[in-house]
Order: sequence, then C-alpha cells, then structure tokens
Amino acid sequence: MDDRILLDSHERLTAEAIGRIRLEFQQGFALLSQIDGPAVSIFGSARVSEDNPAYLAAREIAHEFASHGWAVITGGGPGVMEAANRGAQEGGGLSVGLGIELPHEQAINRYCDLSMTFEHFYARKVCFVKPAEGFVVLPGGIGTLDELSEALTLIQTGKVEMFPLVLFNSAYWAAIVGWLRDSALSAGMISPSDLDLFRITDDPCEACELVIRRYEASGRA
Repeated sequence: MDDRILLDSHERLTAEAIGRIRLEFQQGFALLSQIDGPAVSIFGSARVSEDNPAYLAAREIAHEFASHGWAVITGGGPGVMEAANRGAQEGGGLSVGLGIELPHEQAINRYCDLSMTFEHFYARKVCFVKPAEGFVVLPGGIGTLDELSEALTLIQTGKVEMFPLVLFNSAYWAAIVGWLRDSALSAGMISPSDLDLFRITDDPCEACELVIRRYEASGRA
C-alpha cells in the first residue's frame, strides 16, 4: 500500500479522535455548568456491596455534604460511587455521575440527577476536577489510586488551587502513607510538605468538615 494512503488514513483517524475528544469536553462542561454552588468529588471502589463499611461511609459522607448545599460528583458506577450518589440524593443535594465505557462495567447508577458516560479517561478526569472544591477518597483499587495520584499531582504542582484532599479509612491507606513517608520521603523523592497535601480521617462528618472548612477559609465561599 502506498505510504501516502497510509498517512492519509492515519490523519483521518487522528482528526476523528480529536473531534470525539473535543465533543466529550464540550458535553462534559455543559453538564457541569448545571452545578450551582460548591461541589466535591468522591472516589472509591466499584466492587463493594451495600453492607460494606466503605459503602455505608460514602453514603453518610455524601449525605453530609448535600445537607450543607454541596453537589456530589462520582464516577457514576456501583459500589462507593453508587453510595455517594445515593447519599447526595437522600441529603437533598445534586448528585452527579461521570461514567466511563469499560469492557466489564459499568452502567450509570440510578441515584444520579445528572450523568454522562465518557469514552476517554482524560476528558472524564478533567470534569472530576473542574467544578470540585475538594476530594474525598475512600478505599478502592487501581482506578481509585489513579484518581488519587492525579489529584495529588495537580495540587502539588499548583495546576489546581490548594484543594483539600481527604483519605477516608486510616487503616486502609496506612501502607501507602507509610511508603510515602518511609521510602519516598527518605529517598528524597518527595518533600516533607508533600505529606501535608492530604488529610486522613475515620469520621464521615470530619471528612466533610475538612473540605468545607478549607473552602470557607479560601474566600471562594
């Protein structure tokens, strides 16, 4: 096959991909424009059931935020995400789900007032961050770790405001925090101040208070 034909095909595919990504950003920003007031993004596992402590905590945390007039944003799926969307609705707040097309999961849960399903992770991640005044991270797996590291990097590098980042369940996050302190910090890979980029709590009400208090102190309230 002629190299020119191959190149033309590649350019067409690239243009199509860029167009799809642009459309996702446009649709995502339009969705987020319906949020009136502060919002928090809550992350956590899709794999927990209704009786799991992480599900119960996410539901309570989101309810607390909603009762203070905050919108709650999640990945829109099952598990912790469903719990947070559910708690937001039960607390009378706006419940937002930003889903993702995956081969093995997941449909948007039934507790979302506003929702959108993304094809591309990076467009979705931008939409998690754009309206958020804080982040709460509950126990989760690789996807949750990805969202956590993304948030930490954006805060550390000043790409977003110094937003509060709360890790919920101290026992679950102990090994990672210990590695940051005992390995990464000891080896000079991070600065001591990087350990102040997040807070840890086992109290659902405190998880909410830590975010709201920082927001009010910032002058954006």
